[in-house]
Amino acid sequence: MFEIVTLDNGLRVALEEMDFVRSISLGIWVKNGSRNENPASSGISHFIEHMLFKGTDSRTAKQIADDMDRIGGHINAFTSKEYTCYYTRLLDTHFDFAIDVLSDMFFRSKFDDKEIVKERNVILEEIDMYEDTPEELVNDVTQYHVWPDNSLGQSILGTESTISKFDHGFFTRYFNANYLPERTVITIVGHFDRNETLKKIEERFTAFQKPLAPPSPVSAATFKKCIATKEKQIEQTHMCITFPGIPAGDKRTYDLITFNNMFGGGMSSRLFQSIREERGLAYTVYSFPVSYSDTGIFSIYAALNATQVDEVLHLMFNEISKLQSDAITEAQLNKTKEQLKTNLILGLESTTNRMSSLGRSQLLLGETLTEDEIAKKIDAVSLDSIRELTNHLFDMDKVSFAAVGSFGDKDFSALMKKAAGV
Repeated sequence: MFEIVTLDNGLRVALEEMDFVRSISLGIWVKNGSRNENPASSGISHFIEHMLFKGTDSRTAKQIADDMDRIGGHINAFTSKEYTCYYTRLLDTHFDFAIDVLSDMFFRSKFDDKEIVKERNVILEEIDMYEDTPEELVNDVTQYHVWPDNSLGQSILGTESTISKFDHGFFTRYFNANYLPERTVITIVGHFDRNETLKKIEERFTAFQKPLAPPSPVSAATFKKCIATKEKQIEQTHMCITFPGIPAGDKRTYDLITFNNMFGGGMSSRLFQSIREERGLAYTVYSFPVSYSDTGIFSIYAALNATQVDEVLHLMFNEISKLQSDAITEAQLNKTKEQLKTNLILGLESTTNRMSSLGRSQLLLGETLTEDEIAKKIDAVSLDSIRELTNHLFDMDKVSFAAVGSFGDKDFSALMKKAAGV
């Protein structure tokens, strides 16, 4: 059972003891991501994530890597639209050392200008890598155009223009204004002594204080219908049709997860069977929801030959319309529920997965459900609640389209109108 302890400075510590393992997974979660940026600072959150590994007052970048390798620990980080996470997994005997390294990185990173220049080149390579990954790129194109006037639509990586302007002062100001104790959660899952662990956290994080002025709140994101394309000289067309979704923590979350699994979430799903297995029109086709704190999207993705876009779009919309005439059955629903509950329980047997689940839920929602509570919510999904969700989800007045590939003068607007019947 997990426990949430709030320190005097507002920092939350989420602990879950697992006495039957010998490992510990530790994460520092900060509610700051690309959504907290403006056009001039686009990419700074992700750049800060990189720079925390580039040297502190007492350790060089190589020493950070060597120190963790010496104890056999794994250390990494990632940045999302709404948060950044620094995490490690190691044996319980090395916890003191790991928290020392992480807190050193967190509070005493140097943001050295020479290291900034070197790491900028690394991030430019990362941007190029994403440009060469059309499955990722089409999602960025989608979000940029459905939220064109909001930071939620910005790339997490930033642009060459923005990241070229960041220096030591820029990093320091942004870090101090946005890395705040009340917006941070430390999660610890595994084998540890509760009182000793809390004492060590307090010793290292008690100096984490609030700034004089609170950071600016993020602005609400409003979905905008779009037809968006990006030309690239590649063999396939990568496309998404996208609808407004639901935010994280919405009461329909488990209806959405359950429906997505049946509709396009796996090899037995309707989309996969119709488009790939029965007709062989695409190697990859699936649906997926994306949820943020106040909004979300639901997308259907396929990678295929440009000559087959018309037929596949027709089949995608046909599967949506068939939800009325060929409704999901009770047997299909029950099978999916059992599958989801099994995946949930198996996934949470990992200390890293438990630590991640605990961190995200506490940071974004301020609450964490137990496995039994989640299972009850899955069991509560009904055919009626699925029907209500899909009626809300598939709003043809707002359906949007994005594609990446080499498709010449193909009129996607006309194809969408024809396929969707609008």
